[in-house]
Amino acid sequence: MYKKLLKTVAASSMAVSLLLAGCSSGSSEKSSTNANEKKTDSNEKVTLTFWDENAGPQRTPIWEELIKRFEEKNPNIHVEYVGLPKDSAKTKYDASIAAEDTPDMGSVQTSWLPEFALREALLPLDSYFDKWNQKDKINEGAVKFNKDIVVDHKLYGIPYTQNLDILWIRPDWFKEKGIKVPETWDEFFTAVEQQTDKANNRYGYTIRGGAGGSFQLQRLMYAYSGEKDYIKNGKSTINNKKHVEFLKKYFALYKKYTPQSDITNGYKEMIAGFDTGAVAMVQHNIGSFGEHKEALKPDQFQAIPLPKTDDGRYVAEGGNTIGISIFKTTKHPDAAWKFAAFLNSKDSQSYWNQQVGQIPTNSDVLSEEWVKESPHIQTAFKVYDDPKTVLYKPPFYLPEYRSILDTVVDPGTQAVLSGKKTVEEFLDEWAKAIEDAQKKYDEHFKK
Repeated sequence: MYKKLLKTVAASSMAVSLLLAGCSSGSSEKSSTNANEKKTDSNEKVTLTFWDENAGPQRTPIWEELIKRFEEKNPNIHVEYVGLPKDSAKTKYDASIAAEDTPDMGSVQTSWLPEFALREALLPLDSYFDKWNQKDKINEGAVKFNKDIVVDHKLYGIPYTQNLDILWIRPDWFKEKGIKVPETWDEFFTAVEQQTDKANNRYGYTIRGGAGGSFQLQRLMYAYSGEKDYIKNGKSTINNKKHVEFLKKYFALYKKYTPQSDITNGYKEMIAGFDTGAVAMVQHNIGSFGEHKEALKPDQFQAIPLPKTDDGRYVAEGGNTIGISIFKTTKHPDAAWKFAAFLNSKDSQSYWNQQVGQIPTNSDVLSEEWVKESPHIQTAFKVYDDPKTVLYKPPFYLPEYRSILDTVVDPGTQAVLSGKKTVEEFLDEWAKAIEDAQKKYDEHFKK
């Protein structure tokens, strides 16, 4: 019954998505037996297809190196890497699931797990994980979160990295102008104005108005408001007064203190604005460290926490992880698990996270020198370890959640920036979409 609803939710993007299909593992026939029951002979030559959901010149070589290391240790297993651009990765996964032509395994964002699990696309990993002698090394809270957000509370993804949204700033510019590095929201808005110098093509900030901006927008909103509940008694907190207050200030920066191109800028354009010296501050996460490291000198970029709330609390989004998932159609679940375990080993997690600049979930890595010597990771620890920090939980469990962000929030942001909608109208539409999705979910799963 609920699978019909999922098909309806995905229908708007599926027609286009299906045209993108064609680079999956080729295991298109859906197995009539549980893939978890299949066994792979240790001497059998097998090929696994692995999809990366954030491919590009910075991350693709990292995966290729890890695959090379794995194949050297496991000569009977060949891993075929398929890189998906970040902005179209979810669409590609959706198309493969609809066509029942999924890869063997892939890197999957935590927010996708509930929908993929409801669509019966993923292989439960509980039995593999429970027998794994390294299971106690993986962040227990992250593993529990991944179980909690899916309706059957099974484990569908092993988190190999954790992230945190922060502000990247140009500390050299702040020093030159004698401007205080912002710790409060008032200081943030003041710094945006003070850092803007249009005569020299410098802006104080850049807004991600294009694809994917919805994630950053809501993280900013909750960091400002201090609200810890996304939904209360069936009502969304998206349109509360503090969020209206924040967005009126935030969107008022557009064109006056930010580039005019912000209305369509996605991740690449936003980061490029910072890395080429066009903007003084950008809100993203510690995962863009790799790009900044290649483009700027060490004293030209710095990660600082999002400002605290009026009552002195950090607010961050819970479940900000990415994991390794195995798809149900794989013909080689044992080999796929072997690769998943390898990617979550100490050495692999250390290599991947050090290059990208994110937080390992394997506890053995946390004591390594590179972690201790990474200021941006220490900034993340400062937030996560603060006893007053609040972690709000988006409704990842709602099948429509990601679709709402893509089809309601992203275009809604552009409508406000272009003056076609008010902040109140935008937030009311967003809240209603979430509440309608929650109602559908309750009707099917809370009877």
